Parts: sequence; C-alpha cells; structure tokens
Amino acid sequence: MIRPVKLQDVKAIKEIYNEYIVHSVATFETEPLQEEEMFSRINGIAADFPYFVYEIDNRVVGYCYAYTWKQKRAYKYTLETTVYVSTEYVGKGLGTLLMQRLIDECRQKGYHVLIACVTAGNKSSDSLHLKLGFKQVSYFKQVGLKFSRWLDVIDYELLLVE
Repeated sequence: MIRPVKLQDVKAIKEIYNEYIVHSVATFETEPLQEEEMFSRINGIAADFPYFVYEIDNRVVGYCYAYTWKQKRAYKYTLETTVYVSTEYVGKGLGTLLMQRLIDECRQKGYHVLIACVTAGNKSSDSLHLKLGFKQVSYFKQVGLKFSRWLDVIDYELLLVE
C-alpha cells in the first residue's frame, strides 16, 4: 500500500537509506545517517512537498519524494525526485508504483518538470526512469568520489505538461 509518509516512518526510511549509503553508489552520501538527521530531512521535505512510502504488512519497504531542485524562485515549478526500495524488494515493481504516485501527485499540484539525478551505471534506476517517460538530458563525468572511485551522474527530465 502506498500512503503519505508519517514521522513514525523515520526509522524504517533511515534503515533503507543507510543500506544504500554503506553498500552502493546510488547515493553520494558516505556516512550513515542517525534518526535525528533523517527526522529533520523528512519533516522539512514532507511539510511542503509530496513524500510517500510503500508499506507491506505494516512495514515500510520503500519511499519516494520530490523536493526543491534549485533555490532560485524561477525554478519553483521544477522538483527533483528520489526513490529507494529496500534491497529485498528491488525488481518487484515497487519503485515504479511509488514513482507513478509521485508523478501523479506532482501533476495535480501544478508542478511542471521533474528531474532525477542518477549515478551512471545504475541500470535499475535508468530503466525505471526511462519506463516512466523521463528523458536523459545530461551526463556529468567524475563529479562524485565514493569508495575510491570517481562517479558519473546522469540527469533525467520528465515534463509533466506538454
């Protein structure tokens, strides 16, 4: 079931995200987050932007949200998206369902463009975004260093109103 995030979801979201921080290059964060930091982030984003979780048997197993892409006022109708699914549920379609709900919500709220920033080589994220209609609009070389590797980043864009 997909539902809006609640602040009691902090621990589950932290655990999902920290797994990616410690074991992957899907995020460029390098240190696991504590619950206080995750609480602050969720609270700050969910107060103004769509934020959803996927729940199975009363357990949060995935989440997604949209938030400010750039700080300047002219960008206020463009949001950046994030989606993470517990590693035990990757490849089961939950990310697609979460992102479809997020896209629909952003359309309803009058946003114009969604941007997804993906680490190059993240095949599951690439295919997810392409399947949802995002188009690749940039490729940045060696912009992040994690696990002693220089990493490239791809930006994908989805126009919500064409």
